Amino acid sequence: MITAGVTEAFLFRDYPIERLNNLTGYLGLSALIAYTAFVLLHLPFWGPGGTIQIGVRSLVVTALYIKRRNLPACMLMHLLSDGYAFPAAKEVAPMSIVVEVSDLHKSYGSVRAVSGVSFTIKEGEIFGMVGPNGAGKTTIIECVEGLRRPDRGTVRVLGLDPQRDGYELRRRIGIQLQEAALPPRLKVGEALDLFGSFYPRRVDGKALAEQLGLGGKWNTPFDKLSGGQKRRLFIALALINDPELVFLDEPTTGLDPQARRALWDLIRGIRSRGKTIFLTTHYMEEAERLCDRVAIINSGKIVALDTPENLIRSLGAEQRVVFSAEGHWDVALLRQVPGVTRVERIGERVVVYGKGEGMVGGVVGLLERAGVPFRDLRTEQPSLEDVFLALTGREMRD
Repeated sequence: MITAGVTEAFLFRDYPIERLNNLTGYLGLSALIAYTAFVLLHLPFWGPGGTIQIGVRSLVVTALYIKRRNLPACMLMHLLSDGYAFPAAKEVAPMSIVVEVSDLHKSYGSVRAVSGVSFTIKEGEIFGMVGPNGAGKTTIIECVEGLRRPDRGTVRVLGLDPQRDGYELRRRIGIQLQEAALPPRLKVGEALDLFGSFYPRRVDGKALAEQLGLGGKWNTPFDKLSGGQKRRLFIALALINDPELVFLDEPTTGLDPQARRALWDLIRGIRSRGKTIFLTTHYMEEAERLCDRVAIINSGKIVALDTPENLIRSLGAEQRVVFSAEGHWDVALLRQVPGVTRVERIGERVVVYGKGEGMVGGVVGLLERAGVPFRDLRTEQPSLEDVFLALTGREMRD
């Protein structure tokens, strides 16, 4: 994909055509593309899909473009990528565990990003990894994807080693990166056709665009899409090869609440089609609503791992009664209510903490008997953020 992207950028965006009107220009561009394939993609030097073959193909495609000047970008990219198909996958028996990570370690110089992380992901589940920025979430997911090499530990994805079996693995997974971009003038349809051409098996791009709410944007350039539409496009590109496992790295970061909830529905729809999803986020509400199991990461370590319900239940957290009340009155009266453990007052806002089914009725009854006017009363149940605060002692960071 990187090779095709570099070629597309040079042929259609930034590289002066006059430089290609001689043999030196041909060879220079071909050598650059071959070098990209060898260094960034770690492709073999010789053989099918190797850097020599890609360099020769890029030379031919460049000559075609200069001669015709009107071949569509996607057609050229298809010619370029035709010889860069992933090898046929080995038959793998059905499994209940699709990801297995054991004692994972990763450091950047003196900074220890991940320290002794172990977990498994079951087939068909949405597995969430939550924590503040800098906790190590992206490093962990990139080690699982094969984009980073761990310092120590073992990783198995769909029964494969991401480092040793990278070619075979990449045709069976889909990846939506935390940060990504496309050439600004590349259209939605061109991007889906381009990425689909990299795989021997692919889904129908137009049908996928319709499913993700991009059907009306087929001919829209990338730089004309909204933030939410760009996120949906990158998810579509991750699904174009009909993967068994989908990686979503902070898919809703930076989106407004409406776009975020629309993506939540989309993610649920992906799982309903039988996909396994590995999701990272620093939004606790997102993990609580979407995930079957959640791992809480703090300072490169897993501090808790269970279903959201079990994590909240294990905390034994108190429920809260929140309301506003004007005037001068003694909030200590609320401590007389059975189940109340503490009371906080900040201006007109009062928060009553406690446990027990009758606590809410007791608070309301006492306020009425004491003649305290109140409004905007509501109850708040414990959440994953309460679990996080209890385990780490600090709030989530955006």
